[in-house]
Amino acid sequence: MRDHSAEANLFLRRAVVAFVGILVLVVILLATLGHLQISRFGYYSTRSNENRINVIPIPPNRGIIYDRNHIPLAINNTIYKLEIIPDKIKNLNEQLEELKTIVDLTDEEIDIFQKERRNYRSYSPVPLKAKLTEQQIAQFVVNQHRFPFVSISGEQHRYYPYGATLTHILGYVSKINDQDKARLIADQRLNEYVGTSNIGKLGIERFYESTLHGMPGYEEVEVDSRGRIVRQLDQYPPQVGQDIYLSIDLKLQQYIEKLLNGRRAAVVALDPNNGEVLALVSSPSYDPNLFVGGISGTDYNALLTNPNKPLFNRAMQGTYPPASTVKPFIAAAALTEGVITRNTVIHDVGWWQLPNTDKRYRDWKRWGHGRVDVIRSIESSVDTFYYQIAYDMGIDRLSKWMTEFGFGDRTGIDISQSEESRAIMPNREWKFQRYEQSWLQGDTIPVGIGQGYWTATPLQMANALTILINNGKSYTPHILLNTKSSVIGPEVPEISVPMESTLLNTVDAKSWQAAKEGMYKVLYGSLGTARHVFAKTPYQAAGKSGTAQVYGLKADEVYDANNIPEHLRDHALFIAYAPYDKPKIAIAIVLENGGSGSTNGGAVARRILDYYLLGDESVTTDASILKMRLGD
Repeated sequence: MRDHSAEANLFLRRAVVAFVGILVLVVILLATLGHLQISRFGYYSTRSNENRINVIPIPPNRGIIYDRNHIPLAINNTIYKLEIIPDKIKNLNEQLEELKTIVDLTDEEIDIFQKERRNYRSYSPVPLKAKLTEQQIAQFVVNQHRFPFVSISGEQHRYYPYGATLTHILGYVSKINDQDKARLIADQRLNEYVGTSNIGKLGIERFYESTLHGMPGYEEVEVDSRGRIVRQLDQYPPQVGQDIYLSIDLKLQQYIEKLLNGRRAAVVALDPNNGEVLALVSSPSYDPNLFVGGISGTDYNALLTNPNKPLFNRAMQGTYPPASTVKPFIAAAALTEGVITRNTVIHDVGWWQLPNTDKRYRDWKRWGHGRVDVIRSIESSVDTFYYQIAYDMGIDRLSKWMTEFGFGDRTGIDISQSEESRAIMPNREWKFQRYEQSWLQGDTIPVGIGQGYWTATPLQMANALTILINNGKSYTPHILLNTKSSVIGPEVPEISVPMESTLLNTVDAKSWQAAKEGMYKVLYGSLGTARHVFAKTPYQAAGKSGTAQVYGLKADEVYDANNIPEHLRDHALFIAYAPYDKPKIAIAIVLENGGSGSTNGGAVARRILDYYLLGDESVTTDASILKMRLGD
């Protein structure tokens, strides 16, 4: 017979244990709830808000770039791009395949997206396709319900309305890469680029990046579980980048580019009164809009393999023998050094012989010029006169003087140093470092006519010319005219660019005048090399031609442009300024493989000066005088 009392006691004990257990669990549950809801309220509230509230950066509008006449050269357009949040999509590859037919998504764009997504934070939207057309937008909107984590957004997109005309001045903006990030981190400026995908890569866009970029803002928005914005909570507007005004004259730039017509050439035009760059043309050029947002592999390869090298900035990076354009500078130096005087005369028989050797250096005029003084040496570009000067001065003095004119060093123009070549002003030390060879006396002689080891950029040539025009005063070439915050009124502030100037005051006024007089006679003298091109100008100018050999002739070889390949023909060079008494413009021209500097280089110079000073293109249509013959 069972003991009912024992069973009752056992049940009671078990009930008590169960109750105590439940009570303990309830206490633990209440303690946990209290811990989560009271002690850890701030932490979990923040985590919840992070899921519910997104902080979206607002990139600033980039400053506009204008020319000196307030014509916009670089502007911002609104484009629409497709963005995707890859971390919230399980079947990402399938969705990408479906999007191909809807928005014409290419394999190359997918590859770029896969690489770019590594640079974005988790659960952040990553650009998938830029520059959506209206048709692509419409097709996506119809199918948007199938892609919950894909959206269309608008952004400001840099646009260059004049395409290739200004590329080597403006540069361009393009996607921020690892090198850009490293530089921004080093400068402690990475936070300024939150939400920004592009940065200045070349030219003015790069040099004045901090001025043009501005500061980002942000907005706080509430989102649903699919990441879609429900409402805006707060907004902090971005600080717009500053607009900048350049010294460039767009119409002059366009005219020169039209004149060159795609030929391999470079032209630099400066205002000699202050160093302002009026035009800087490198031909051929390329459309910078290709690079904004990322250039395709096909387009980039086409630019790289183009035999005319459109990516190469000939005006600042192209190095050419300056040839006879340097004779006025050498003449001024030789007069100051006392190596020659205004009365020095030589008898040119068509060649000059290095003393104590059989080595002869020919003049361009094989039968010689007869009696030649310093003015005539510039007017008729007499090589033998400058062979003698080079021999008498020696490379040490010659190199020192030409360095004073800015040769062999960067000009300091407001574009990144990596985009400007130093070129070569040779001396003993340079040759030993380059070739581990001693300088020979025969190395000096061709330097006297701007040949040999000597090279210069068109920008250096124009800069040296302004020093001559100003009797030794030097203005640093600059492209920036002034800046203006786009939120201020329409007033343009005063020029803010410091115009550093130095004075080459060891040259007396008579020496400067002799060099200028010789350059004047180049254009108007009875024996001037460019007298036919500059006949009957309604203004007075001065200039100097140069013809640079691309390869050396043999002792008995006669140069004939018609019988050699075009890439081996001489370069045509010309420097000029006008008006003669009160110069407003100084130009340097290099026509690669362009033949005669006096004929072809002079023709281009005449047209540019006519256009700038007279403002009438019809003045330049006299084909009998101004016809260009660049190896045609």
